[in-house]
Amino acid sequence: MLGFKKEVEALLSRVTMSILGLKKKQPKTFKVKVSTMDAEMEFSCEVKWKGKDLFDLVCRTIGLRETWFFGLRYTVKDTYAWLKPDKRVLDQEVPKDSPITFHFLAKFFPEKVEDELVQEITQHLFFLQVKKQILDEEIFCSPEASVLLASYAVQAKYGDYDPNFHKPGFLAQDELLPKRVLMQYQMTPDMWEEKITAWYAEHRNITRDEAEMEYLKIAQDLEMYGVSYFSITQNKRDTELLLGVDAQGLHIYNPNNKLSPNKSFPWSGIRNISYSEKEFTIKPLDKKKEVFKFYSSQLRVNKLILQLCIGNHDLFMRRRKVDSIEVQQMKAQAKEEKARKKVERQILAREKQMREEAERAKEDMERRLFQLQDEARMANEALLRSEETADLLAEKAQIAEEEAKLLAHKAAEAEQERQRLEVTALKTKEEKRLMEQKMREAESLAVKLVEQSERRLKEADHLKQDLNEAKDAERKAKQKLLEITKSTYPLIAAYSSPPPPTGPESPDTTLDMGSMSVRMDFKDSDMKRLSMEIERERLEYMEKSKHLQDQLKELKSEIESLKLEEQQQAGLYSLRSYAEPPYIPHSNVRNTQTYRLLTTTNLLENRHCYMVK
Repeated sequence: MLGFKKEVEALLSRVTMSILGLKKKQPKTFKVKVSTMDAEMEFSCEVKWKGKDLFDLVCRTIGLRETWFFGLRYTVKDTYAWLKPDKRVLDQEVPKDSPITFHFLAKFFPEKVEDELVQEITQHLFFLQVKKQILDEEIFCSPEASVLLASYAVQAKYGDYDPNFHKPGFLAQDELLPKRVLMQYQMTPDMWEEKITAWYAEHRNITRDEAEMEYLKIAQDLEMYGVSYFSITQNKRDTELLLGVDAQGLHIYNPNNKLSPNKSFPWSGIRNISYSEKEFTIKPLDKKKEVFKFYSSQLRVNKLILQLCIGNHDLFMRRRKVDSIEVQQMKAQAKEEKARKKVERQILAREKQMREEAERAKEDMERRLFQLQDEARMANEALLRSEETADLLAEKAQIAEEEAKLLAHKAAEAEQERQRLEVTALKTKEEKRLMEQKMREAESLAVKLVEQSERRLKEADHLKQDLNEAKDAERKAKQKLLEITKSTYPLIAAYSSPPPPTGPESPDTTLDMGSMSVRMDFKDSDMKRLSMEIERERLEYMEKSKHLQDQLKELKSEIESLKLEEQQQAGLYSLRSYAEPPYIPHSNVRNTQTYRLLTTTNLLENRHCYMVK
């Protein structure tokens, strides 16, 4: 037994020495990364630090004095938790990563942001967190309110609207509206930007702090603003509900409706809140009212609910009391700071206005100077143009004088030409009269020739008819002579010499033959006579035709000469068209006469060709 005790004591001493050795080897600091809404910071913390030490270090770093609204949040499994101030950091359920990540966020929300938020940094952190919750749809916001809030966010970021600087598309990279709102309407990003810009242009002369405060004043009226939701059950039947904790009190919601609570318990009407493991009990201040109980399955969530209830209730009671000296000093300093900034803004606005007026005056002077320079340049140009115009007018006057002399000379020439044309016209009239006389003679001659040709045609027809009759008679006589010859041919062959005439019929026969020969001779003489007459007539007609051809050639030559004279006169008439118009009737008469001559000539030629045939 004694040996066993000694072994145990030796083992315990070795374990104790190993534990002491491990403690000596453990580092005295650990790394922490804290993320705010607009920055990230890293700190080296001591192992013995509590949550309050790290929280105060972060608040001093960012210059925050209203510390009661904020806390350090970290993620635990599938939920989140807040760092407890009175417990060592490493003793809590923080992540074992290096560095350990915390989020510096608003844990409790004010009832009225305008009265409770004093520092600008506090206001700015609340603005960034509420804006993120709206964009992440953790806080429901209607489309109209979303556009208005987006316009204040743009004012806080870009300042006053300047159409020369803020061109269309300058909001393309900014996330300003919840995705639910963008999907709710069939609108393009340009159309949303136009709506936001229309509101943004009305926020002129609003500073960044004022724009953020206006944003928070609108957001605090939203139903889900500052509410932390937790899943609970009301009874053993596991009827699922939602518990909402905010600055006003506790609220019970249906799971599918986070906007309108079924039941509310304001902090002023709650006497006590307690929980035992999974069961929560809310005791109203009015003892006549029923005690409300609900259940939560996770112990960690129950602790978080109780922590939020205690914190919100403390702030609720604190608001109903007189501000502490620290808060009064902060409010006084903030008021002085606001007054100082207001004076600075007024001075800056006045200087800006004076500078703008000076710039406008400078622009007016420059514009006036440019205008005077333009007027002087235009006056010089007008003077040069007037000098050039004077020189040009002098040249034009000289040219006009020369043209007047030339026109006078041309007028004299035109007068001479007119007199010459009058003499030519008189000659032309005389020539016209002679031409008309020749035309009449030619027409009468042509008529006579036509009549004579027609008469000759008729005579030629009669002669042809007689000739045909003579040819028929000759043919008949020849046939008859042939018949007689055939009948007398045997007698001539029998009697080679003619016998002496005997008998009473011989003289008659001789007489008949003689009369036949005489008749045949008579027919031959008539034929010869007719042929000679036809030949004589043809020769006479050929002579007359030749004479007529000569006359036709003379008429054609005269017609050609008349055409040439008409062309020359037409050229003269065109030259003196400004003096007197051309004599159109005479030209028409001349053309008509020429046409008649040509027609008559063609007719005679056709007649002549027919007669020759």
